[in-house]
Amino acid sequence: MTQTAIPYHFLRGGTSRGPYIRREDLPEDRDTLSEVLMAVVGAGHPLNIDGIGGGNAVTTKVAMLSLSERDDCDVDYFFAQVAVEKREVDYKPTCGNILVGVGPAAIEMGLVAAREGETTVRIHAVNTGAVVEAIVQTPGGRVSYDGDVEIAGVPGSAAPVRLQFMETVGSVTGSLLPTGNLRDTIDGVEVTCMDVAMPIMIARSEDMGLTGYETQKDLDENKAFFARAEAMRLKAGELMGLGDVAKSVTPKIAVLSRPRNGGTVSARYFMPWTCHPSMAVTGAQCLAACAILPGTVADGLTEGVEGAGSPLTVGVEHPAGVFEVVVDFARNEGGIDVRSAGVVRTARLLARGEVLVPASVWGGFRRRNG
Repeated sequence: MTQTAIPYHFLRGGTSRGPYIRREDLPEDRDTLSEVLMAVVGAGHPLNIDGIGGGNAVTTKVAMLSLSERDDCDVDYFFAQVAVEKREVDYKPTCGNILVGVGPAAIEMGLVAAREGETTVRIHAVNTGAVVEAIVQTPGGRVSYDGDVEIAGVPGSAAPVRLQFMETVGSVTGSLLPTGNLRDTIDGVEVTCMDVAMPIMIARSEDMGLTGYETQKDLDENKAFFARAEAMRLKAGELMGLGDVAKSVTPKIAVLSRPRNGGTVSARYFMPWTCHPSMAVTGAQCLAACAILPGTVADGLTEGVEGAGSPLTVGVEHPAGVFEVVVDFARNEGGIDVRSAGVVRTARLLARGEVLVPASVWGGFRRRNG
């Protein structure tokens, strides 16, 4: 046998897509696991020509699912961000868009039994420890992907998947403001380093030499910006207690500007070496919290947040439209206490079957072959 077959479901989750695989069908040790995932995606080539990746960071993501080890959750979701052109896998972050597909995938895989009408799936995001409640449409006891919900960055419409994120503050660093400050100055630029669902170094667009309304293409071609931003990101990683982040996708980078299309704030989000074509689910939550919290770099750039009560719908404008986050929070003397964040997204099962990797990479998995 020259190749090893691995069962998988291939889903679009939000504005990302990738394979969803049962954790038990993959190698246990991290080094071999990374080799397998790079082979699945085709990492190391700009088109991922020898794998099922799509040549972009939003299409080189992998979700690994298993029955949860927590009594209060149904499924453990272990995420891997596979690089596009590099042979690297990062297990530090999570992905909120891929998480949108976890509920449907868990039902399709038989990890969770579908109920009539709607099925609630409690998800433990292993990478960060967050708990997310997903409500999936299951008329007749089967996942339905048909519906009239549209999300910016995805053509057409589909059934809603409602997500409620809990325990997201300090997802990686353990603190809302990992540096202890509302603002820090890095290389002469004021930034807010915040961790809600995802650690991000946030700056004002104008301070980074941008308008904040550039297209993804224009930003991806701005090599001078990325060189400057990456140097700052490395220093932010140290300040946030993340150590050397040269080979990690966290912290991410975001720049903010005034809204133009009826949202609360306009943003460009970086992954971190390319611009996101729309907006990450985790990133949107952090940017929404930044917009609400007084004293951050978002001050003076937002609409409709000053003195607003909870819950508050925050519209984050991005290259493809507007991403709305419903934030449940409490104001206190020191700022805000973020209790949860809710979003409505969509997912669709694109394919299922087996993905093949060379046997020289890995010889087989436990569940089928003993």
